[in-house]
Amino acid sequence: MERRSFLKNAGIAGVLAAGSAPAIIHAQQNLRWRLASSFPKSLETLFGGAETFAKNVTEATGGKFTVSVHAAGELVPAFGVVDAIQQDTIECAHTAPYYFFGKDEAFALDCAIPFGMNSRQQTAWMYEGNGLKLMREFYANYNIINFPMGNSGAQMGGWYRKEIKSLADVNGLKMRIGGFGGRVLAKLGAVPQNIPAAEIYQSLEKGTVDAAEWIGPYDDLKLGLHKVAKNYYYPAWWEGSTQFSVLINTKAFNSLSNEYKAIVRQAASDAHVSVQATYDGRNPTALKQLIAEGAKLSRLPKEVMDAAFKASREVYAELNDKNPNWKKIYADYSRFQADAYQWEGIAEGSYDQYMSAQKL
Repeated sequence: MERRSFLKNAGIAGVLAAGSAPAIIHAQQNLRWRLASSFPKSLETLFGGAETFAKNVTEATGGKFTVSVHAAGELVPAFGVVDAIQQDTIECAHTAPYYFFGKDEAFALDCAIPFGMNSRQQTAWMYEGNGLKLMREFYANYNIINFPMGNSGAQMGGWYRKEIKSLADVNGLKMRIGGFGGRVLAKLGAVPQNIPAAEIYQSLEKGTVDAAEWIGPYDDLKLGLHKVAKNYYYPAWWEGSTQFSVLINTKAFNSLSNEYKAIVRQAASDAHVSVQATYDGRNPTALKQLIAEGAKLSRLPKEVMDAAFKASREVYAELNDKNPNWKKIYADYSRFQADAYQWEGIAEGSYDQYMSAQKL
């Protein structure tokens, strides 16, 4: 079904579910929200998710409810959106919640953690498991209600000036990486650097860093990272999937009519699917182009993966001892993940492994 038509129909479905007249959305007065994105307009894969959300809301309400989308820095800084929502400066934001793990590490569980769930598992935990319930209990402390809104899928393991042949090559490595990935790499002797996207190319070119991770083939190609670091590794054990979210001021959301609340939920859900579909559709072609232009594709050595996995468990054990929010949510997250991988190893994993070896 055409995605836009679906949203219009979904809006009507929300009205029906609320017990209102079937042909008319007689909601509140005209309404305008401001959405601050943590991403630049040039990153259309992610900034486009917020635009899809806003367009869906406008179309489903016949223009009565509009959401203006603002790139990082236009209203508030990219990493200032949580504070802005709390302070009622904006109504909502589209972001990667792990940006705010400095406030509380539990933010990352709504986004990505090293050796975490893949995208389908993350979505299943949110909607079928206790993910949404637990995260909303956590977000209530920040005057926020969250909705999943996009996922990158498994990311790539970054660009390296020199080959990574063993764990010894990680020791002393200066790498552009943020969040939990940096914490785990530090345990392996690496030196994590938090560098904005716009500065990654220059930092690699000048040797300020030895390696850098960004997202995946489509977005990496746009930055031209293969021109200054040929060795392209996979997978990004720090981001087996990265879920993005629309974070909404609780007071603003609760003031909506039931019809508008239903439309916001459906609009976010549609954008959630759209973002990953964009990545899944564009990454294969981009990877072929990167290889054609000289990128050397390699898998990270098992020795490195195993050491990083062990280090990640040490980090999580430390958090369990000092952060009650983390301990509560991670206990449920890890149980769900363990069961999910038992199933996927039998069905999805074995099927994908077989098909990847075939000549298609």
